[in-house]
Amino acid sequence: MALLQERKHEIISDYQVHETDTGSADVQVAMLTERINKLSDHLKTNKKDHASRRGLLKMIGHRKQLLAYILKQDQGRYRALIGRLGIRG
Repeated sequence: MALLQERKHEIISDYQVHETDTGSADVQVAMLTERINKLSDHLKTNKKDHASRRGLLKMIGHRKQLLAYILKQDQGRYRALIGRLGIRG
């Protein structure tokens, strides 16, 4: 379920805060959202894959923590990010 290198570069370039940014909270949330979406599609067809379901729940929890951090830092940036990603806030 790993992301392809080209897709990672696309996500980083779309969500980076400054030119050399590769690991800010915004980029991490975008990467996690991409992985969560792919894993959710996988689990729709493989309902008994409980190990992947556990990994999905861990990723969702980590994304939630990062989003809480962004909300605490800058509420406008948080609203813009969840709007661009199409997730509930």
